[in-house]
Amino acid sequence: MRVYLDTCCLNRPFDNQEQERIREETEAVRLVFSRIEHDGWEWIGSQVLTYEVSMVPDAERRIILEHWLFWMSTKVTIDESVILRAEDLKIRGFHTADALHIACAEKGAVDVMLTTDGQLLHLAGKCAPIIRMPIANPREWITGER
Repeated sequence: MRVYLDTCCLNRPFDNQEQERIREETEAVRLVFSRIEHDGWEWIGSQVLTYEVSMVPDAERRIILEHWLFWMSTKVTIDESVILRAEDLKIRGFHTADALHIACAEKGAVDVMLTTDGQLLHLAGKCAPIIRMPIANPREWITGER
């Protein structure tokens, strides 16, 4: 299984865990990491992901996230094909960073891109026919509720 986790997924364990949905998404992200560590899943990341992590303002959180990035099997680089694909996705309403994440995930030939960003999930659902892999909430993906 080749998975792409966006920055929202990486940050989910640091969010307020009082809401059940956030706790469940955190557990799903932890399970994905466990499968990467123990079950041979591949975490495909990107330059976009490493850049966003480098911009996390909380130094302690940033250090933890940077440590997690060592688990990436592959780091997709941004090249002209990624930029062109991201531009196409931006025309369809995706924010720049989200479009770059999707383009990198597609270039990395992932089986699924995981995100906890509700707005991204909504737009990805509307644009599913033109996106080359499923984009899903980690809780829904892990539990099969998709």
